[in-house]
Amino acid sequence: MDGKPLDLVLLGPVGAGKGTQARRITTKYGVPHIASGDLLRAQIAENTELGRQARTYMDRGALVPDDLVIGMIVERMRQPEASRGVLLDGFPRTLAQARALDRELEDENRVLKLALYLEVPFEVLVERAAGRWTCRTCQTTYNYRVNPPRKPGICDIDGGELYQREDDRLEVVSARIKVYIQDTVPVVEYYRERGILRQIDGTRDIEAVGEEIERQIESAVW
Repeated sequence: MDGKPLDLVLLGPVGAGKGTQARRITTKYGVPHIASGDLLRAQIAENTELGRQARTYMDRGALVPDDLVIGMIVERMRQPEASRGVLLDGFPRTLAQARALDRELEDENRVLKLALYLEVPFEVLVERAAGRWTCRTCQTTYNYRVNPPRKPGICDIDGGELYQREDDRLEVVSARIKVYIQDTVPVVEYYRERGILRQIDGTRDIEAVGEEIERQIESAVW
């Protein structure tokens, strides 16, 4: 490794497998996983002002406005455990967010190493995401087709109850994917032009996708 912070972005719509691969990356490289969706849902659960505003967008599958998301992510990135690097999941989703991330990293004398984009066809994404269930306590996600829990309805990690979130319903999932693809194409092109985009075939099995991600990371930092 080059000794500098390992700052990574993991791109891909709901159902692409980001959560599974994020856990693998954070375990191997020791950087915190900062998932914008998890942070927003925590704000909603705590009934904060930001959470109340975000919920009006998330419940219908729309993007939460940039100003709400950027401030939340920047605050999280400035915490001490993020000094060695971060894995950003679900952020940036717009060009404004990508540029805000660049400014924050530049202010800290850091640079984004890679943007890893998990590519999966729309039909597969809908099928995967609509079968997704989440642990009520630790927020680990499962899919009964791709990575089912060992015991139906029970989290492997802490034994918590699994439930289907409101924003994982089929009609909401379809809307979220369409919005993501539409709004994130400019971000993908932005990182492609900078030479740091790595496109990963997300239709393969979990192990194959994980090994490809690790190869890309290690080629960028050695």
